[in-house]
Amino acid sequence: MEAAARLTTPEALRPPRLRRRRIIRFSESDPDSVWGDVLGFRPLGGRVRAVRRMVSIVLWTLLAAPIQAVLLALPGQADRRFARFYFRTLAWLMGLRIQVVGEQAAGGSVLFVSNHSSWLDVVALGASLDASFVAKREVGEWPVVRTVARLGRTVFVSRTRTGTKGEAGLIRERLSGGDNIILFPEGTTSDGGRVLPFRSAFLSVADSARTVQPVSVVYDRLGGLPACRRDRPLFAWYGDMDLGSHFWRLARRAKSRATVVLHTPLDPKDWPDRKALTAACAEVVAESCATMRQNRPVAPLTAAPATIRKVNA
Repeated sequence: MEAAARLTTPEALRPPRLRRRRIIRFSESDPDSVWGDVLGFRPLGGRVRAVRRMVSIVLWTLLAAPIQAVLLALPGQADRRFARFYFRTLAWLMGLRIQVVGEQAAGGSVLFVSNHSSWLDVVALGASLDASFVAKREVGEWPVVRTVARLGRTVFVSRTRTGTKGEAGLIRERLSGGDNIILFPEGTTSDGGRVLPFRSAFLSVADSARTVQPVSVVYDRLGGLPACRRDRPLFAWYGDMDLGSHFWRLARRAKSRATVVLHTPLDPKDWPDRKALTAACAEVVAESCATMRQNRPVAPLTAAPATIRKVNA
């Protein structure tokens, strides 16, 4: 009986040279074993890479800060060009490759409207666009980050209705003076798997802009492979996540890629009110982000009052 049972097993039907002499079993009760380290989460993996990136970023920032401070005091647009160069170098040091689809609107007084899922958006957009950011006032109190933000001529805004009016006037003044501004109308960061509703209050300054350009940002590559839903939390920074630990987890990983899509610019005068303009921007941005999350080819979109259509090549 035992001999017959042995002969009927799948292992017995294999040729002798392919039979496994000893069954390999991976014990889940010993996560610190050698097999737990290979098949599961590797606690030591990427630490050298993360430390190298962190030290390089700090040294580069210490070198760039005094240069930007001097350029801000000089006339011309050298400070804007250097700020973009700073973010491009920062992305390279972080192992973040940036793919830009579309063209930035020519001229000044451009209001860029983008989705927002992580602090990485600042690096990706800062390296892709010649513009200044609008950030919440709390960012101006963070060590190191506040210095970089101020050198980048960031506009800080509060979340209270009483303070927003004066800050909106400052943004209008910057737009009227020819500056380009980047807005995140979601008002907060998302989990990377969706685009939150745009708040029309953020686009109340659009009447001072010459043009409004919707922008979509998605992190679609990790380690050279397409990013999937499982990888979204690695890039997204939302809720009560700590900035330091989030940077550490991301810095330990291999190279990644962000795709920035610059859609067709919109003339604010072509829309009846800011709510209609906000809805059009949100629809274009969300449609493009959904396409990129599916790892499909993407192209700039044009917002129309009743539909969305791809730009003709």
